[in-house]
Amino acid sequence: MRYIWLPTQSPYFNLATEEYLLTQTQEEVFMLWQNANAIIIGRHQNTLAEINQPFVEENKIVVARRLTGGGAVFHDLGNLNFSFIRNIAPEEKEINFVKFLQPIVDALQSLGVPAAFSGRNDLVVHDKKISGNAMVYYGNRVLEHGTLLFSTVQHNLAQALKVDPDKFNDKAVKSVRSRVTNISEHLPQPMTVMEFKDYLMDFILKQQPGTTIEPLTPQEEACIQKRADEKFSTWEWNYGASPKYAIERKVRTKGGTVQIGMDVKNGIISDLRIYGDFFSKKNPDELIGKLIGIAHTETALKEVLCNIDVQEYLNGVTNEELLGLINT
Repeated sequence: MRYIWLPTQSPYFNLATEEYLLTQTQEEVFMLWQNANAIIIGRHQNTLAEINQPFVEENKIVVARRLTGGGAVFHDLGNLNFSFIRNIAPEEKEINFVKFLQPIVDALQSLGVPAAFSGRNDLVVHDKKISGNAMVYYGNRVLEHGTLLFSTVQHNLAQALKVDPDKFNDKAVKSVRSRVTNISEHLPQPMTVMEFKDYLMDFILKQQPGTTIEPLTPQEEACIQKRADEKFSTWEWNYGASPKYAIERKVRTKGGTVQIGMDVKNGIISDLRIYGDFFSKKNPDELIGKLIGIAHTETALKEVLCNIDVQEYLNGVTNEELLGLINT
């Protein structure tokens, strides 16, 4: 396994590094990194629906889209990010965070922080969130990454994001603050975020004695910067066109929020977009491609969907739930 500490604080470069290491190398990787103030949007989300645009602009917060699904998160220098990239066999393809996160839980518990798993992809301390996680597959490789809220400014976190009211019964800002906490508040002995970073890297390194941190090479940095410039920093990637659709619906499922925007012309689905904080084993664009051009009737949709396992594209979402969303 290759161990990397990324000294950069650019969300565009750091996210491009993950893509490069996932798609252009075959090594397994553990990486730690930080972003300066940024909102990181899930791969399938509608950006403008997730951010508080006036607050983002006023505070010069970078908006960047990652490769993985899940929900939007706020990053600052009080937050530490980790990435695991592993090679897997085809039968191992499953959305299972526990096997990746156990070393992180072990490290936190060794510091006296009572971290535990919660929900589909969170780590918590006393039922308050300290880490959100996401994953994506690429061939026989998987990227799993997450946040570690160490000393993040919770006011900025709460103000920067729009919170889906379906997730909370109370006001959004109050809800966000009440359900998150910083790791630093639960340490028996105080430490800085950089001391925490060094401890975590050393803890993971000791699982494979004799290994060392291996920085990016100049050649790798040049390739990654090109990706950052040409993809991860572009408006097309981070915002993209978010047109108004004739039909827009949303539903909460076991797999997360799923929202569709759809145009129907002469009874035929002419355009379709699926947004949400769901995870996926396969690219949802493949599913969308199978539905565009189909008659907008229950019979026609059932005929197409009966040959598709929707959960391959929208993990935790059933065929019946998607059918109900599109056909209602």
